Amino acid sequence: MKIILILLALSLFSGKNIKEIYSFSGKSSNETTSQDIKQVKTKPWRVVNDGVMGGISTSSITINELGYGKFSGNISLENNGGFASIQLDTLISLDKNQKFIVLRLKGDGKSYEFRLKGKISQSESYVHKFETSGDWETIYLEINKFYPQFRGRKLNIPNFDFRQIEQMGFLIANKRKETFELLVDWISIQ
Repeated sequence: MKIILILLALSLFSGKNIKEIYSFSGKSSNETTSQDIKQVKTKPWRVVNDGVMGGISTSSITINELGYGKFSGNISLENNGGFASIQLDTLISLDKNQKFIVLRLKGDGKSYEFRLKGKISQSESYVHKFETSGDWETIYLEINKFYPQFRGRKLNIPNFDFRQIEQMGFLIANKRKETFELLVDWISIQ
Protein backbone atom coordinates (compact mmCIF):
# COMPACT_ATOMS: atom_id res chain seq x y z
CA MET A 1 0.00 0.00 0.00
CA LYS A 2 2.84 2.37 0.87
CA ILE A 3 4.44 1.83 -2.56
CA ILE A 4 1.14 2.57 -4.32
CA LEU A 5 0.78 5.86 -2.42
CA ILE A 6 4.33 6.87 -3.30
CA LEU A 7 3.78 6.08 -6.99
CA LEU A 8 0.50 8.02 -6.97
CA ALA A 9 2.18 11.04 -5.39
CA LEU A 10 5.01 10.90 -7.91
CA SER A 11 2.60 10.75 -10.82
CA LEU A 12 0.59 13.71 -9.51
CA PHE A 13 3.58 15.89 -8.76
CA SER A 14 6.00 14.83 -11.48
CA GLY A 15 5.85 18.17 -13.25
CA LYS A 16 4.22 16.79 -16.39
CA ASN A 17 1.62 18.96 -18.06
CA ILE A 18 2.44 22.04 -16.00
CA LYS A 19 1.33 25.15 -17.87
CA GLU A 20 2.79 28.41 -16.60
CA ILE A 21 0.09 31.07 -16.29
CA TYR A 22 2.19 33.85 -14.76
CA SER A 23 5.89 34.38 -14.12
CA PHE A 24 7.57 37.18 -12.24
CA SER A 25 10.95 36.13 -13.60
CA GLY A 26 13.15 38.97 -14.77
CA LYS A 27 14.18 36.84 -17.74
CA SER A 28 12.78 38.19 -20.97
CA SER A 29 13.11 37.49 -24.67
CA ASN A 30 14.02 41.17 -25.07
CA GLU A 31 16.92 42.67 -23.16
CA THR A 32 15.33 45.10 -20.71
CA THR A 33 16.61 46.96 -17.71
CA SER A 34 15.48 46.01 -14.22
CA GLN A 35 13.44 49.23 -14.15
CA ASP A 36 11.63 48.17 -17.35
CA ILE A 37 10.90 44.78 -15.77
CA LYS A 38 9.51 46.44 -12.64
CA GLN A 39 7.13 48.54 -14.72
CA VAL A 40 6.03 45.77 -17.09
CA LYS A 41 5.71 42.86 -14.69
CA THR A 42 3.92 44.54 -11.78
CA LYS A 43 1.59 46.77 -13.79
CA PRO A 44 -1.35 44.31 -14.07
CA TRP A 45 -1.30 43.37 -10.37
CA ARG A 46 -3.19 45.70 -8.05
CA VAL A 47 -3.10 46.07 -4.31
CA VAL A 48 -6.38 45.78 -2.38
CA ASN A 49 -5.95 46.27 1.35
CA ASP A 50 -8.36 46.67 4.24
CA GLY A 51 -8.51 50.41 3.52
CA VAL A 52 -11.58 49.57 1.43
CA MET A 53 -13.28 48.94 4.80
CA GLY A 54 -11.55 51.65 6.85
CA GLY A 55 -8.44 49.68 7.87
CA ILE A 56 -4.87 50.98 7.69
CA SER A 57 -2.84 47.93 6.60
CA THR A 58 -0.28 48.61 3.89
CA SER A 59 1.26 46.42 1.19
CA SER A 60 2.97 46.52 -2.17
CA ILE A 61 3.91 44.26 -5.05
CA THR A 62 7.36 44.88 -6.52
CA ILE A 63 10.04 42.98 -8.37
CA ASN A 64 13.12 42.32 -6.23
CA GLU A 65 16.72 42.44 -7.46
CA LEU A 66 16.59 38.73 -8.42
CA GLY A 67 13.43 39.13 -10.52
CA TYR A 68 10.90 37.60 -8.10
CA GLY A 69 7.58 39.17 -7.26
CA LYS A 70 7.67 40.52 -3.69
CA PHE A 71 4.32 40.94 -1.94
CA SER A 72 5.10 42.60 1.38
CA GLY A 73 3.70 44.96 3.95
CA ASN A 74 2.26 45.53 7.39
CA ILE A 75 -1.05 44.23 8.73
CA SER A 76 -2.89 46.40 11.23
CA LEU A 77 -6.01 45.43 13.18
CA GLU A 78 -6.97 49.06 13.80
CA ASN A 79 -10.27 50.38 12.42
CA ASN A 80 -11.57 46.82 11.89
CA GLY A 81 -8.70 46.09 9.50
CA GLY A 82 -6.59 43.00 9.17
CA PHE A 83 -5.83 42.06 5.56
CA ALA A 84 -3.71 42.87 2.55
CA SER A 85 -3.99 41.40 -0.93
CA ILE A 86 -2.89 41.60 -4.53
CA GLN A 87 -5.09 40.72 -7.51
CA LEU A 88 -4.56 40.08 -11.19
CA ASP A 89 -7.36 40.16 -13.77
CA THR A 90 -6.63 37.49 -16.36
CA LEU A 91 -8.33 34.97 -18.63
CA ILE A 92 -7.19 31.38 -18.23
CA SER A 93 -9.16 28.53 -19.75
CA LEU A 94 -9.23 25.31 -17.75
CA ASP A 95 -9.82 21.82 -19.02
CA LYS A 96 -11.07 18.86 -16.99
CA ASN A 97 -7.58 17.34 -16.76
CA GLN A 98 -6.14 20.33 -14.92
CA LYS A 99 -6.44 19.60 -11.22
CA PHE A 100 -3.94 21.89 -9.47
CA ILE A 101 -2.81 25.46 -9.15
CA VAL A 102 0.96 25.19 -8.64
CA LEU A 103 2.84 27.98 -6.86
CA ARG A 104 6.61 28.38 -6.75
CA LEU A 105 7.34 30.71 -3.84
CA LYS A 106 9.24 31.52 -0.69
CA GLY A 107 7.23 32.68 2.28
CA ASP A 108 8.10 33.83 5.75
CA GLY A 109 6.55 30.99 7.76
CA LYS A 110 3.12 32.66 7.76
CA SER A 111 -0.27 31.53 6.39
CA TYR A 112 -1.60 32.97 3.14
CA GLU A 113 -4.54 32.43 0.80
CA PHE A 114 -4.50 31.99 -2.95
CA ARG A 115 -7.80 33.24 -4.38
CA LEU A 116 -9.64 32.68 -7.66
CA LYS A 117 -12.70 34.06 -9.39
CA GLY A 118 -14.34 32.24 -12.27
CA LYS A 119 -16.02 35.51 -13.25
CA ILE A 120 -14.81 38.96 -12.30
CA SER A 121 -18.40 40.08 -11.74
CA GLN A 122 -19.02 37.59 -8.91
CA SER A 123 -18.84 38.99 -5.38
CA GLU A 124 -17.38 35.84 -3.81
CA SER A 125 -13.81 34.64 -4.15
CA TYR A 126 -12.73 31.00 -4.08
CA VAL A 127 -10.05 30.49 -1.47
CA HIS A 128 -7.34 27.94 -0.73
CA LYS A 129 -5.18 28.55 2.35
CA PHE A 130 -1.54 27.48 2.47
CA GLU A 131 1.32 27.62 4.93
CA THR A 132 4.81 28.76 4.05
CA SER A 133 8.00 27.26 5.46
CA GLY A 134 10.50 30.09 5.03
CA ASP A 135 12.25 28.18 2.22
CA TRP A 136 11.64 28.03 -1.53
CA GLU A 137 8.89 25.50 -2.18
CA THR A 138 6.46 24.34 -4.82
CA ILE A 139 2.91 24.21 -3.47
CA TYR A 140 0.10 22.28 -5.13
CA LEU A 141 -3.46 23.49 -4.47
CA GLU A 142 -6.33 21.30 -5.68
CA ILE A 143 -8.63 23.43 -7.82
CA ASN A 144 -11.79 21.65 -6.66
CA LYS A 145 -10.86 22.41 -3.00
CA PHE A 146 -11.08 26.20 -3.48
CA TYR A 147 -14.09 27.13 -1.34
CA PRO A 148 -16.34 30.20 -1.73
CA GLN A 149 -15.87 33.09 0.65
CA PHE A 150 -17.24 36.61 0.92
CA ARG A 151 -15.78 39.18 3.33
CA GLY A 152 -14.05 36.48 5.35
CA ARG A 153 -17.11 34.23 5.65
CA LYS A 154 -17.37 30.83 4.04
CA LEU A 155 -20.46 30.52 1.84
CA ASN A 156 -22.76 27.52 1.53
CA ILE A 157 -22.42 27.11 -2.24
CA PRO A 158 -20.31 24.62 -4.27
CA ASN A 159 -16.52 24.85 -4.47
CA PHE A 160 -14.80 26.25 -7.57
CA ASP A 161 -16.15 24.50 -10.67
CA PHE A 162 -15.67 27.07 -13.43
CA ARG A 163 -14.05 26.37 -16.80
CA GLN A 164 -11.99 29.53 -16.61
CA ILE A 165 -10.21 31.84 -14.19
CA GLU A 166 -10.82 35.57 -14.63
CA GLN A 167 -9.03 36.74 -11.49
CA MET A 168 -6.37 35.37 -9.15
CA GLY A 169 -4.53 36.75 -6.18
CA PHE A 170 -2.82 36.37 -2.84
CA LEU A 171 -4.17 37.51 0.53
CA ILE A 172 -2.85 37.54 4.08
CA ALA A 173 -5.31 37.81 6.98
CA ASN A 174 -4.09 36.00 10.09
CA LYS A 175 -6.08 38.07 12.63
CA ARG A 176 -2.95 39.62 14.10
CA LYS A 177 -0.72 42.65 13.66
CA GLU A 178 2.31 41.53 11.64
CA THR A 179 4.76 42.32 8.87
CA PHE A 180 4.99 39.91 5.96
CA GLU A 181 6.96 39.08 2.83
CA LEU A 182 6.06 36.55 0.16
CA LEU A 183 8.37 36.01 -2.82
CA VAL A 184 6.71 34.50 -5.91
CA ASP A 185 8.58 33.00 -8.86
CA TRP A 186 5.70 31.61 -10.94
CA ILE A 187 2.09 30.37 -10.95
CA SER A 188 1.05 27.38 -13.06
CA ILE A 189 -1.78 24.94 -13.59
CA GLN A 190 -1.42 21.19 -13.87
